[in-house]
Amino acid sequence: MIIAIIAIFAALYFILSLLPGIPVVGFPAIKIQLEASIASIYGVLLGPYLGAFAAFLGALIATLYGSITPFSLIFIFNPAANALTSGFLAQRKWSYAFTIFALTILGFWLTPVSNPIVTHWYVALAATFDKIIALMLILLLWWYIRGGKVLSTGMSMPKLTLSLFIIAFIGNQMDSALGCLIFALPPVYHGLFGLSTETTRMLFTVSPLIYPAIRLLQAIVASILGLPLVKAFEICGLGYWVERRETRKPLRKALLARR
Repeated sequence: MIIAIIAIFAALYFILSLLPGIPVVGFPAIKIQLEASIASIYGVLLGPYLGAFAAFLGALIATLYGSITPFSLIFIFNPAANALTSGFLAQRKWSYAFTIFALTILGFWLTPVSNPIVTHWYVALAATFDKIIALMLILLLWWYIRGGKVLSTGMSMPKLTLSLFIIAFIGNQMDSALGCLIFALPPVYHGLFGLSTETTRMLFTVSPLIYPAIRLLQAIVASILGLPLVKAFEICGLGYWVERRETRKPLRKALLARR
């Protein structure tokens, strides 16, 4: 059952990867792939580890199907990071999600692009201010849930939608944070892309408001696609707790039990 579900979600990722991506401002060779937005749903439905594996498998298949380039390979783990973070949030593992997200943001602030920090603090701030907001949203989500389930069909529709949207936004921002960190490493921006440190700094500051808007769009897409899936998975006895053997039910048995 688990293998079949992972295969289905990996195939879905691949199908969506055939859609055109959004070119990065100032560097159109790199594109933001909209299919990466649904990685949040993978984490929510399958849990952090299986969800991350399904997202990685889908990204790997999409990469192997197309032309394999350094551009596609260096960011191949980003959707998995999205699913991992979203899965931790769905399972109320707040400290896990907060820690990996915070360390990723901190990593960017320690790169040569952001240093010396007293001189180039604005680069780090322009590249990560939206990620810091998303990081704070983890605390807001923790307060908003207050001990209850993060996602449940027993919730009111507005609360369920809002919870899913916040998780998707945080997950996609984690994807973005990891991408920024990777691109800010000298072996990548200089060794792979042949860019100087100053040019790289300029790329991070040229359009700081566009990318948060894209992440909002991705979160909306993920919420629209995720709402019916969350309901279907919970009805079938699956959901993000699919990794827990004591509560996992075969799909057929769950459906028969509801008749």
